[in-house]
Amino acid sequence: MRAIRTNAIRSRLGVLLAFLAGLCAIAGFSANSALAADEPRPPLAIQFSLDRPIDAAAAPFVMAAAGGLFSAEALAVTINIASGSPDAIARVAAGTSDFAVVDVNALMRFRDKDKQGGPRIKAVFVLFNKAPYAIIARKSRGIRALTDIEGRTLGVAEGDLSGRLWPAVAHQNSIKIKSVKQSSISAAVREPMLSAGQIDAVTGFSYLSAINLRDRGVPADDLAVLKFADYGCEAYGFAIIANPALAAAKPEAVKGFVRAVIGGLHLTVKDPERAATEVANRMDGGSKDLELERLQSILRDYVLTSEVKRNGIGAIDPARFERSIDQVADDFKFQKRPQASDIFDDQFLPPLNSRLIN
Repeated sequence: MRAIRTNAIRSRLGVLLAFLAGLCAIAGFSANSALAADEPRPPLAIQFSLDRPIDAAAAPFVMAAAGGLFSAEALAVTINIASGSPDAIARVAAGTSDFAVVDVNALMRFRDKDKQGGPRIKAVFVLFNKAPYAIIARKSRGIRALTDIEGRTLGVAEGDLSGRLWPAVAHQNSIKIKSVKQSSISAAVREPMLSAGQIDAVTGFSYLSAINLRDRGVPADDLAVLKFADYGCEAYGFAIIANPALAAAKPEAVKGFVRAVIGGLHLTVKDPERAATEVANRMDGGSKDLELERLQSILRDYVLTSEVKRNGIGAIDPARFERSIDQVADDFKFQKRPQASDIFDDQFLPPLNSRLIN
């Protein structure tokens, strides 16, 4: 009897010891897991394309990099320069760039022509709530309002998206577009020709051409800057696009990139002088004062709009976006007209309270 009782006790002790050993093993595994979670993640290498050389429009990205915001999202971002929005979009489509900032209206045209099949590129964040398209003219040549352009010579640079939206704006404002003589010019001579009086007006981005002309000595009070957004143009402007494969495989990386850009915009709005200095330092012969003037124009006219103040940065108004597609169609024959949801994907945006910009 004693032997049976002893064996029973030993058996219970064995079970208890095995149970304790299991608990220790689990505790050790949990501790190791916690330590592993605390280790910094290796940064994900990201290629980011600007669609043009750095200027004040790139301030949010420059400030995100300078402020360590990309690094905080475990992203090692390298910025490269494309030769325009079509080139930047093509880089993202090919996978040689992960993100790019492009004109969202160029994205509509690119997608319509793309016959590659597979996942389609979409915008994930809108930076310019309004497109910066404008006609810039000399008041001394008799142009003060948009209707004054009739019977005049309008210089349009090759590939200038302002010129592509001009027909829609002309129709909306009952301007006889055939009465306007369009002269195809190089972007390099756009401002010099207007400055010299060789043409009456040019299409372009207001924050580029108008400020460049003032820098060339054209008096500010002689410039008529006729922003398309003031004449019924519904178009959005620059937006961030993401490579579809990256967005599908690593959605948190896309969300992190967007958060960093929003943080960079906050820094830009808080201290535009520092932002202009950071931008100018990355330019070849950049002027801090010129870029500050450019940045203030961008923030005032195209970023911190009433729509953004209501709905936060980065998103779209679907109804307005649909109307903007119709305006693009005024000059571009879609093979298949896209819907707003075909062009813009809001799933990577943070909540509204994170997108409000003071």
